[in-house]
Amino acid sequence: MAQEIERKFLVKGEFKSLAYSQSHIVQGYISSAHGRTVRIRIRDEKGYLTIKGASNASGMSRYEWEKEIPFNEAQELMKLCEPGIIDKTRYLVKSGKHTFEVDEFYGENDGLILAEVELNSEDELYEKPSFIDEEVTGDIRYYNSNLMKHPFRTWK
Repeated sequence: MAQEIERKFLVKGEFKSLAYSQSHIVQGYISSAHGRTVRIRIRDEKGYLTIKGASNASGMSRYEWEKEIPFNEAQELMKLCEPGIIDKTRYLVKSGKHTFEVDEFYGENDGLILAEVELNSEDELYEKPSFIDEEVTGDIRYYNSNLMKHPFRTWK
């Protein structure tokens, strides 16, 4: 079983000049109930099928299984997804021995920028880059599957 352990943060300030890579991501959800998701992702010209379990109490850990699938199959599966699509650019930024994934959202989530760092354990230390702001780990409003249903632009 693959366990994903990550912390999530709001982003404030300049980060793009620090990125060593970027890619365009469009994703949809075949299922997104009870904290468990089945996701289809198209990242540049590659397709992925991902299954995630519900988060633990801290919101940092959950089961994750992902498999690359043919691009054309990902395009077809996107047609089966629930209403609402996540559209974003992902920037990769090194900080110490970790890589922060910084997502700049578009469409109904325009204006939202989030950063995640994957860890080997919940208490692993990491170096925060200067653009990291408030931690939102475990806040379900910031889960992509929730942003699909309740976009950032509709928040008050």
